[in-house]
Amino acid sequence: MLKSWYSPDKLEAGCDEAGRGCLAGPVFAAAVILPRNFGHPILNDSKKLSKKNRLMLREVIQQEALAWAVASVDNNTIDKINILNASILAMQQAVDKLNMVPELLLIDGNRFKSYKDIPHNCIIRGDGIYASIAAASILAKTYRDDYMEALSPLFPDYFWSSNKGYAAKSHINAISIHGLTPHHRRSFHLKSQLRLNL
Repeated sequence: MLKSWYSPDKLEAGCDEAGRGCLAGPVFAAAVILPRNFGHPILNDSKKLSKKNRLMLREVIQQEALAWAVASVDNNTIDKINILNASILAMQQAVDKLNMVPELLLIDGNRFKSYKDIPHNCIIRGDGIYASIAAASILAKTYRDDYMEALSPLFPDYFWSSNKGYAAKSHINAISIHGLTPHHRRSFHLKSQLRLNL
């Protein structure tokens, strides 16, 4: 069972992102404030869950969380400010969309920038330690997957419904044959990686 809280007396929001390592599409982030007594036997890092369980848990989280929000930063902004800054920006935007102000942010990973004077703690692999971060990872992952699946029929050659924009063989092969779409991240040095004349 994941830990329910980090601080015994502060209103905590767990934050996580999804899509940081993708070649195409936005980076998504979520912020979640859970009740102190929240618990679910299979709640975990979204990467360790099946799609079916992620979607089931998304419904539970959205129904039982004190507050939750999802935000995204598009590929053009990623190219302008880099993926690290875009991931942090997406998390900050998710926090800003919460309908209550947290007193502490629990950030998955080791990098963040202070936001609105709210204290924060960066926790490496926090999505496998704290329930609120795991919940945020599930929302970020499922909402991003939904986005890429909806986009996929417009660009069927890239198989985004299955690879979600990550560097799967099917995706790399499609880029080699068809080039880049307006949704690809130009700053990811695809030319050197794929030996393309981009």
